[in-house]
Amino acid sequence: MLIDTHCHLDDSAYESVDEIVKNMNGIMITAGCDQKSNEAVLALTTKYPNVYGVLGIHPEYVNSYREEDFTFLEKHLKDAKIVGIGEIGLDYHYDSESKEKQKDLFERQLILAEKYHKTVVIHSRDAILDTYEIMKKHPTLKYDLHCYGSSLEMAKRFLEFDVCFGIGGVVTFKNGEKLKEVVKGIDMAYLMLETDSPYLSPEPFRGTRNEPARTDLVAAKIAELKGISKEEVIEKTMQNAIRQFDLK
Repeated sequence: MLIDTHCHLDDSAYESVDEIVKNMNGIMITAGCDQKSNEAVLALTTKYPNVYGVLGIHPEYVNSYREEDFTFLEKHLKDAKIVGIGEIGLDYHYDSESKEKQKDLFERQLILAEKYHKTVVIHSRDAILDTYEIMKKHPTLKYDLHCYGSSLEMAKRFLEFDVCFGIGGVVTFKNGEKLKEVVKGIDMAYLMLETDSPYLSPEPFRGTRNEPARTDLVAAKIAELKGISKEEVIEKTMQNAIRQFDLK
């Protein structure tokens, strides 16, 4: 069974979520980023049996989130189909002035993850070393390094944690050599499928609206890189996702 461990089903790019869900023969984990999307995640997990969710405050919203948003987050982490905190982390790409505020928000949510025994979905952009150093302070958590984009060498350092790497459409891109090296160099026990839909659509659909069903194309590329069957990739990534997110 295919499991898309990271998508955004609430995105306005989707005219019909019913159609997107119907196209996916498997499970989807839809991710929140702010109050509006967190509320949408709750609604989606209620409506669709095969949709689970993670709730979080993305670093992009470090200057605009409210304390009541944080209260809402904590309240709903106990909901049956909420399987993690995310996507959260650090993003210095567009805003390097708020580094310390981002770190504080990140750590606050990691403390919540420890309190409620939730897996953490990490967003890290141009901040991989700071991400690693903060994770070292919280070594007992389970992590999903969503849309992993750093080196194989760094990936091997992350293996000191209970971690999986989210592999999406970038692995099919001609300029995705760094991620291909990660996939070839990291054991299947640490890889999960994701799409980040509606973004990062895999080849041959690059540049178009992505959807969870295209995890099948990501699985095919991983199989090619690993020299194993697509069916084995799907089976192993399914087992990894069930383990990492405690999916029932």
